[in-house]
Amino acid sequence: MKKIISLILTMTMVLSFSVLPVFAASVETIEIEDDAEEVEETGEEETTEASGDYHIGIVTGSVSQSEDDRRGAEAFQAMYGEDRVTLAIYPDNFTEELETTIQTIVNLSDDPDMKAIIVNQAIPGTTEAFRQIKERRPDILCIAGESHEDLPEIGSAADLVCNNDFVARGYLIIRTAHELGCDIFVHISFPRHLSYETMSRRVAIMKAACEEFGMEFVMESAPDPTTDVGVPGAQAYILEHVPEWVEKYGTNSAYFCTNDAHTEPLLKQLLEYGGYFIEADLPSPLMGYPGALGLDLTEEAGDFEKILAKVEEAVVEKGGEGRFGTWAYSYGYTVSAGLAQHAMNVIDGVSELDNIDDIAAAYQVFSPKAEWNGSNYTNADTGVKLDNVFLVYQDTYIMGNPGKYMGSTQIEVPEKYFTTK
Repeated sequence: MKKIISLILTMTMVLSFSVLPVFAASVETIEIEDDAEEVEETGEEETTEASGDYHIGIVTGSVSQSEDDRRGAEAFQAMYGEDRVTLAIYPDNFTEELETTIQTIVNLSDDPDMKAIIVNQAIPGTTEAFRQIKERRPDILCIAGESHEDLPEIGSAADLVCNNDFVARGYLIIRTAHELGCDIFVHISFPRHLSYETMSRRVAIMKAACEEFGMEFVMESAPDPTTDVGVPGAQAYILEHVPEWVEKYGTNSAYFCTNDAHTEPLLKQLLEYGGYFIEADLPSPLMGYPGALGLDLTEEAGDFEKILAKVEEAVVEKGGEGRFGTWAYSYGYTVSAGLAQHAMNVIDGVSELDNIDDIAAAYQVFSPKAEWNGSNYTNADTGVKLDNVFLVYQDTYIMGNPGKYMGSTQIEVPEKYFTTK
């Protein structure tokens, strides 16, 4: 009886958010729109019971490297309790501590009651960790959020992979910058990130889109926070060089960085010196904005409508109206909590693992008013679509008085970009 009641509760929570998929055959995209009424926020002390006596593990970066990812994991743990949800953190310097990263993930499988392990972001070493877990515990669901490893590779070891849609966004971010009047797009990164297929393909798409819209595409390099300079050194570099870049490229230039730690100093200086910021690599009103604006969001914690409103007000006061954007709901937060919710729904038998509608329903528990679009990942080299790898994105919100959604999820991305590399 307890199990039956718990199943009903879980199904009710998921189905209370309307999910309306629309299929666009030309690029096999899936659009998900939610029209549900606003739901009340659940207090951190309040927990939700899931059916079955099993555990869920979530591995994220630290607050200094990936705050949104970590907060989403904490929110899920608060919903279901520390006795059901185990959290772990991989090293900040994960490129130099590969074995520690792998062991951190694998260690969760020592728990005999562990039934699903989610890694967000799935940094290098996740694929090997999943392979080791599957060898010893094939019953555990291995789920990757925002993989840094090649998607076909991690897709061969993981049961499910969900990344931001680097293909569609590569085009849509440039299109939005053009619509806002930008004539130069500045891409800030470093060699490690540019070696990833997801980021190198996005760069190629951004370059091609800039050509289409008559914009100049510029590459700037910044230190990798996982090297000896660390996060402080990488952030200091951005603080020092943004004024030079704005002077060089003008105030009609838009900026994009591939690293979370770079985002706060970039926003801080663009608010001071001019320039545009369409959205972060992993967008969120919490990504860089609170620190750049000096905001205390303690009272608004967990309520993204209030968070966005407070951030937007501060951006307008700083003179950034119409120049700064985000996603209304944190991507990293939603992925950590949403993939854990999806795993629980699959284990409880109310969802299918590789069903995009079920994934979206779990995401929308933590982003109830979000409009999403997405597609299965297609290997640009082989043309093979991977059934267990999904790319998703949310509409872009440009802050102003009033702010506005750019309708990005309604735009059909030209098919040629899905094979650009």
